[in-house]
Amino acid sequence: MRPHLFLATAILGVATVHAATVDSYKHSIEQWRSGRVERLTAADGWLSLIGLEWLKPGDNRVGSAADNDIVLKAGPAHLGTVTLAQDGSLRMQLASGSSATIDGKAVTGAALIDDAHVSADGSPTLVSFGAANFYVIDRDGRKALRVKDGDAATRRNFVGISYFPIDPSWRIVANWVPFEPPHKLEIGSVIGTIDKVDVPGKAVFRHDGHIYELLPYQEEPGGDLFFVIADRTSGKETYGAARFLYAALPKDGKVILDFNKAYNPPCAFTPFATCPLAPPENRLDMRITAGEKKYAGGHD
Repeated sequence: MRPHLFLATAILGVATVHAATVDSYKHSIEQWRSGRVERLTAADGWLSLIGLEWLKPGDNRVGSAADNDIVLKAGPAHLGTVTLAQDGSLRMQLASGSSATIDGKAVTGAALIDDAHVSADGSPTLVSFGAANFYVIDRDGRKALRVKDGDAATRRNFVGISYFPIDPSWRIVANWVPFEPPHKLEIGSVIGTIDKVDVPGKAVFRHDGHIYELLPYQEEPGGDLFFVIADRTSGKETYGAARFLYAALPKDGKVILDFNKAYNPPCAFTPFATCPLAPPENRLDMRITAGEKKYAGGHD
């Protein structure tokens, strides 16, 4: 009886260890999801967007009144004037009585630095008015006001995120094939721009007997690998344009693709974002039944 008892104990022990490992993994994904929702629903998160307003050269009168060049959905009737000079530089002159601030300071006017021209550890100049604010973004030389409001309807009416069940089998260890030199990849966006990015290599993995490849880029030098992907669930169970996935840098020729962390881009929640689209190279002929599903309160 003793050998049989030992065998049963050993088997049970293995099963217990395996179950504990799975439970620990599922808990880590649940924590990741919680942090993701917390960032999304923050007062300055993506759900707070209320405008994407493109600037014309010269003076742009800004405010909530209808007689402005750019009519905001929040704030004073006449906030002030944003001037876009021929050299691309920007300046904000606040209207008298607007009670607005620029980078937290009660000034009458100041230069504005857009998101493409900030220093490595800096932020674009923030113009704040009540619960709302804006800063300038640069997309292919075109500049726009990215307007946020902590009281945005999209934030107040957030309906939560739906997910595929957490499945450890979708945490895939892929082979990493480096490119020397890096390859170029064209990434389109929902606003019609095309960026050429450097691809440091490709992740190659097997699923259900088939081989697949994904091409990442890095949003900043030395940063994590960033994948913009689509698959056969896209436009049906998941957001049509793309989903995003980050992966840590390769180690020992391997890179971990955890599709349980595949998530919707900001454009799934708001029409005021400028998200990249999945390139043809990353549109996989497979169903990735992991990660975030299509947002029930969004658009496609």
